[in-house]
Amino acid sequence: MRKKKPLPLLENIEITAIAAEGNALARVDDKVVFVPYVVPGDVIDAQVKRKKHSYMEAVAVAFHKKSELRAQPFCKYYGICGGCKWQCLKYAEQLKAKQQQVVDNLTRIGKVELPPVLPIIGSEKNTCYRNKLEFGFSNKRWLTEEEIEANVVYDQMNAVGFHINGAFDKILDIDQCFLMDDINNRLRNAIRDYALANHLTFYNFRQHQGLLRNMMIRTSNTSELMLLLQVQIDSDDDKNQLKGLLGHMEKNFPEITSLLYVDNHKFNDTFGDQEVIIYKGKDHIYEEMEDLKFKVGAKSFYQTNTEQAYNLYKVARDFARLTGHELVYDLYTGTGTIANFVSHQARKVIGIEYVPEAIVDARKNSEINGIDNTLFFAGDMKDILNKDFINTYGRPDVIITDPPRAGMHTDVVNTILFAGPERIVYVSCNPATQARDLQLLDKDYKVTAVQPVDMFPHTHHVENVVLLERRESMC
Repeated sequence: MRKKKPLPLLENIEITAIAAEGNALARVDDKVVFVPYVVPGDVIDAQVKRKKHSYMEAVAVAFHKKSELRAQPFCKYYGICGGCKWQCLKYAEQLKAKQQQVVDNLTRIGKVELPPVLPIIGSEKNTCYRNKLEFGFSNKRWLTEEEIEANVVYDQMNAVGFHINGAFDKILDIDQCFLMDDINNRLRNAIRDYALANHLTFYNFRQHQGLLRNMMIRTSNTSELMLLLQVQIDSDDDKNQLKGLLGHMEKNFPEITSLLYVDNHKFNDTFGDQEVIIYKGKDHIYEEMEDLKFKVGAKSFYQTNTEQAYNLYKVARDFARLTGHELVYDLYTGTGTIANFVSHQARKVIGIEYVPEAIVDARKNSEINGIDNTLFFAGDMKDILNKDFINTYGRPDVIITDPPRAGMHTDVVNTILFAGPERIVYVSCNPATQARDLQLLDKDYKVTAVQPVDMFPHTHHVENVVLLERRESMC
């Protein structure tokens, strides 16, 4: 059997640019080298981990020069957890990179004519900006390379924290996360301490056994707090142990307004099809935006950066240029946040969403806010939004669309072209798929405004809002 050639060590190479997925890049002998956790201007030695015909993947093993663009990472799990990869890059430089990412995607993939892209709207909060976090439980704690080399031995291997990429059954045990207010740390650590002291079982992903599976925390700008535990109850002893844990959390955290659990026996942690059981309080919390209140349940989608969500929706509303006479379609409406947010400036708003529970919340949000000019439908977008639907409910003057990362189905794009609204406001969390869809719309619509918004500091993710105007109307 042939021995594999050892992968090379690249010495004294300079990082020259930001790349995709939070990496940076260098060029060596006409090959691109992708390296995580470095920034342009760093000069490093890099150990190649993967070598292909046109590119290599490597990790930095030594620094000869550190770039002036570097920032000091603030999290002790930086480089291990896999999230917040850009902590090492100054925030102003992160914004520049995200702005360029939007421009590159729209020009290289979309190949459409663009106006000057508006300066990205940065997040006022760079830490503690999330209103929702999830943590997994596992009886197999992730050990770092340093721990393995040092032969670190732990009394027990149970862990609660984040999943490690490429190791679905292992969890990085954490005691501090800066993505949310400190309540996330206090809740998570209290649950871990109680579980270990009282011998509650942590989930085994390979054997599908164990009581504690997952926890979700939601906070709101109305000072409400939701804690949901996903568990797998296999015995009366499990029931009693869960009751003890929930009672402990109720007693020690009176600020919890929604204490919930899901008994999930599936092989994954999605619980959209599972019953959410109330242990204490309500099954929802409320978020406020301007003069509106939004009900957010355990299964609801709500933008996870509350302050930036407001900025994002203001951009969408401004781009729509509503006068009070328009029929608006809000596609992928979720819990009707955008639909209700723009309703005061429109004649009527019709929202469509795949998740039935979200549509229930959307209708409730209209009711709570005294809004009577919205109409909501649940179902697959490509099945509901068709020519018959438009002929029945009317041709929209404006379409606002905020699809998932995969973008819009071709059938949906074709129906939008059939509907022929004067303006389309396209909100996207993935400029690459947005660019693909813009190319499909380009024959009838011209891009007239582009506004990036940073929802997730220290990551490569960026939201982008594009205004398209009907070419005939512009003649």
